[in-house]
Amino acid sequence: MRTSSAIFLACCLATSAHAQGFKFSNPSRDEQAAAAANSRKDALIAEQLATPCRERIKNRKIVVLVAEENNGALSSAQGNFGRHVEAINQRLQAVGLKTYSAEQIRRQVAQEEVDAYFKNDPDRALSASKRLAAQYVLKGVIATEAAYKPMVNVNQVSVNMDFTLTDAAGRPISTAKTTNASYAGADVAGMALQLIEERAGEVVAQLYSDHCRSAR
Repeated sequence: MRTSSAIFLACCLATSAHAQGFKFSNPSRDEQAAAAANSRKDALIAEQLATPCRERIKNRKIVVLVAEENNGALSSAQGNFGRHVEAINQRLQAVGLKTYSAEQIRRQVAQEEVDAYFKNDPDRALSASKRLAAQYVLKGVIATEAAYKPMVNVNQVSVNMDFTLTDAAGRPISTAKTTNASYAGADVAGMALQLIEERAGEVVAQLYSDHCRSAR
């Protein structure tokens, strides 16, 4: 009797699940691979952010300068893309590092001196660092590309981020690079910002770990 009842109950559950549109299936190999990759990435970020860091290193000021390359055109005007800078800045501050905001930099450093960083002009760059009394400079280029795909009537947006942390004299301490891409509707700029924010954690974790290990 118990066996018959168990079989009947199993049949009822299967029928109910089918009627409600439920589908019991294992994740595909691609889904499993993606989940495993995300787990490895999260573990690496956690490990990097756990790097011991001396308080005197954390208290040293970092100038964050970001240039944006949009479909091949480079712009280093700091006021043009404050949200992109803050995506990095806020995360650096969240792990205890001291940074200047884009607005502070804009008020105290001439645009020509900001340009000097991206033109590899060491004398002008050093002058800007001294004016801000900064011990480190984080220079980043965020390249965004958008292309319309008429076959599917959507925009495809890709983002590449390339950051280099140096001391005030220009000696390299860390580099961090990452990419991201997605389809987008009409709000291409909004999607670009979302893609940046999705990868900003990886960039900051790498920079933080190298900074705390290498800085003296």
